[in-house]
Amino acid sequence: MAANGGTKAIVAALAANLAIAVMKFLAYLLTFSSSMLAEAIHSVADSGNQLLLLLGGKKSQRAASPEHPFGYGRERYIYAFIVSIVLFSVGGLFALYEAWQKFQHPHGIEGGFWWVPLAVLVGAIIAESYSFRTAIKESNHTRGNQSWVKFVRSAKQPELPVILLEDFGALLGLLFALTGVSLTLLTGNGVWDAAGTGMIGLLLVAIAVVLALETKSLLLGESATKDDVERIRAAIESDGGRIIHLKTLHLGPEELLVAAKIAVSRSATGEQIATAIDDCEARIRAAVPIARVIYLEPDLHRTADGGKEPSATVPGP
Repeated sequence: MAANGGTKAIVAALAANLAIAVMKFLAYLLTFSSSMLAEAIHSVADSGNQLLLLLGGKKSQRAASPEHPFGYGRERYIYAFIVSIVLFSVGGLFALYEAWQKFQHPHGIEGGFWWVPLAVLVGAIIAESYSFRTAIKESNHTRGNQSWVKFVRSAKQPELPVILLEDFGALLGLLFALTGVSLTLLTGNGVWDAAGTGMIGLLLVAIAVVLALETKSLLLGESATKDDVERIRAAIESDGGRIIHLKTLHLGPEELLVAAKIAVSRSATGEQIATAIDDCEARIRAAVPIARVIYLEPDLHRTADGGKEPSATVPGP
């Protein structure tokens, strides 16, 4: 997995969520706050999601086989898509169901443990802030000058955007829960607790939809970034080569397929063409190291009227 940064962010999020889930369940058992139950289920779902991302990263490292000649790099996209489904169903829909139940039968938070949800939520905010900080720090290594929205939408590595959105959603959810519980304690009206739960549910559903849409695009197959395409184009043309057409496809986050048809001269020998193609492949790999599968097809350049230019050149010798 790319991977080390992505793995570090996942492990930090997993450790935080497991600890937080235990505290939230304890707070729920002591107070029967629906916001605390929704948040506890949210943390359990997030923990499961992080395990899924780690599993996807592990499976993606399998060697290519005759049945899968391009390898298993897209396993990471599949597991990221499963994460969005888990977040939607287990996290979001459960919270909305719990909110509906609490709206039907609202009750305040009573007893001597009224302070427990507040303490747990504050502690959870601190833990999630650390996890979110780690995700931001690791993302900055690859984000460059992109805005955060563009980074989430254009990242080819699914783990960091998933963790970023999960942690961001977790922090907002905790704030919703803290607001709902605080107002319930102040007013004695359980409707506020239900409202906080409902806001958590809507937030999780929204994040899950965004994740599903972005991961779907990766599963369908995305081209290289504009910067990488320009580097590939420059590498092909740097020695006099001429591109007839160029296509790229991500086989996985760190594996790129490059297919191009390049112009050659009518007078070029087979040996010259083969040498030129080998040199061109080497330049492409030097310019874009993740370009691991390269297919270059020699051809004569067609003119506007459909003919072939006799003066087209061979890249290289």
